[in-house]
Amino acid sequence: MSRMIWLVMGLACSSSAFAATASSGSDKAACEVWQRELSFAQSVDRHDATAFANHLQADAIFDANTGKPVRGRDAIQKNWAAIIAGETVHLSWYPQHVVVTDDGRVANSSGTYLFEDPAPNAKPRYTIGRFSTVWRRGGDDQWRVAFDGGDEGKPASDAEAAAFRAGRQMRCPASAGAG
Repeated sequence: MSRMIWLVMGLACSSSAFAATASSGSDKAACEVWQRELSFAQSVDRHDATAFANHLQADAIFDANTGKPVRGRDAIQKNWAAIIAGETVHLSWYPQHVVVTDDGRVANSSGTYLFEDPAPNAKPRYTIGRFSTVWRRGGDDQWRVAFDGGDEGKPASDAEAAAFRAGRQMRCPASAGAG
């Protein structure tokens, strides 16, 4: 991989490289998705498989940007069981940008994730990368994941992991205009 690509990836993963934004025709909808993305991440943080599943459409697709996508809520739950339980890695993520279609039915949330390998001598201990999630508003007016994918990430230092944690914004940046 060229140095330029690594530089771009490093900048993209740096919490100071870009400002968190929520933008669309509707700040309110963008903020709903922002909060929903945070809730989705918290379901994994809390090892709550039921809450995790409630964030997924029945026909959701994970690893959507790969040659081996995982299709359907049940398959995704099975594939993610060890992650949700915190058995293999600790996974955290948060949104940094949300955009919603003008009709307010589809949204894209993107941001940074952090994998932490809890093994005592793990090398690397941390991996930081980027994700993108497509959300669809259902007939019950609830946002659920339709597609989810991300990059492979890159090894990260303790300082980069600390910067990731410090960069989490719990409040949607557009909330002042969300009414």
